[in-house]
Amino acid sequence: MIKLDVPSELKSRPTIPLAPLIDIVFITLIFYMTLSIFYQLENELSISVPKSTESKEAVRSPGEIIINIDQKGKVVVNQRSFAPEELEAMLQRITSLYPNQPVIIRADKKTYHESVVRVLDACAAANIWNVAFSTLKDSGPDSGN
Repeated sequence: MIKLDVPSELKSRPTIPLAPLIDIVFITLIFYMTLSIFYQLENELSISVPKSTESKEAVRSPGEIIINIDQKGKVVVNQRSFAPEELEAMLQRITSLYPNQPVIIRADKKTYHESVVRVLDACAAANIWNVAFSTLKDSGPDSGN
């Protein structure tokens, strides 16, 4: 049998261990794939939220419910449409399990106020008072719109 020996100059060179490098690449890939799925769920409708000069970057808490309201008043949560009664029943089931459930309302800037009030009524009936509205940061009077 032939014995192959590595020259001493090659033994002294630094090496890069490939197995941990490949593991890190796969973990990073899985992280970004998961993140993109949640981003798509949150932005499932083409909603153009209104701009506000006083809007602030909110710290997201785990388990918050994002209620989307499109221009026609259609209410969507997790890619499922809800009638006002269904939304209220769903919110009541959730608050029975998680009493201080936060809710974010993403309403299109052209949505009628009546649709937003219906969602707020459903939140109040389910005893949800931790409600926030999603807006975009307006850079000032020169912002173009």
